[in-house]
Amino acid sequence: MHSLKGKTAFITGASRGIGRAIATRFAAEGASVVLCASRLGAHGDLQGTLEEAVAQINASGGNAAAQVCNLLDETARADLIAQASQHFGPIDILVNNAATSVMNMPSQVSTKHRNRMFDLNVNVPVELAQQALAGMRERGAGWVLNLSSATINQPTVPYRDSREAALVIGAYGASKAALARYSEALAHELAPEKIYVNTLAPEAIVLTSGADYVRNIARNNPDMVEPVEMMAEAALALCSRSLVGLTAYSRQLVHSLGLEVHSLDGTTVLGDAFAPADVNTTV
Repeated sequence: MHSLKGKTAFITGASRGIGRAIATRFAAEGASVVLCASRLGAHGDLQGTLEEAVAQINASGGNAAAQVCNLLDETARADLIAQASQHFGPIDILVNNAATSVMNMPSQVSTKHRNRMFDLNVNVPVELAQQALAGMRERGAGWVLNLSSATINQPTVPYRDSREAALVIGAYGASKAALARYSEALAHELAPEKIYVNTLAPEAIVLTSGADYVRNIARNNPDMVEPVEMMAEAALALCSRSLVGLTAYSRQLVHSLGLEVHSLDGTTVLGDAFAPADVNTTV
């Protein structure tokens, strides 16, 4: 516990799912966390809000604040790191989790949807990292973690679930592949300055609110599911160690480092990534 004491972390897409889990886990390790989402309240029928996430962390003894920003608005995000730094001070750890996807056959993805994916999934993480660099350099250290996806690799066709499932992820995977490649180059540029950049992807399906497309795949293939705590544990490792330029996968990383998977409050050891999961549960 307290491996992040004295650190300030900024996590995008943190009102629910993986982003919220990472924020909760970091707060349990002593970090002050700034959670970012496009609104404080509800987003359609999706479970979980930014307001609830911040309140839960603070009620548990953590130190959290909310930062509302529409990341697709270039003007709104232009000084986002400076805005986030007003809560607890300069940002030591940046976790770029926010992303968007459009599931459609590669030949049918519109220019509008493709541009939207590359803007949020590539341009935003790069811009926020660039904004955070000055402060990290001033303090002589920093961590940037960009959330990626196993979809950067084309699944074998025919896919074990369906042919369509292996193809509709193509455009989204391409955006995440671009982010991974950029991150690797940035990592090696900044490593001499003790600023550590890596990407992290789930090794299996994480059933969070909004993961409706893959829910049926998970129901039919329960061995393809991992708990959100695995991603949070892997993220903690990448944001507290001197690891450079990894394109990491959650379970592989945790096992390679000999780590245990903990509950999000850090108090309980949960076991392996592929413990039985309730595919109807959302986080």
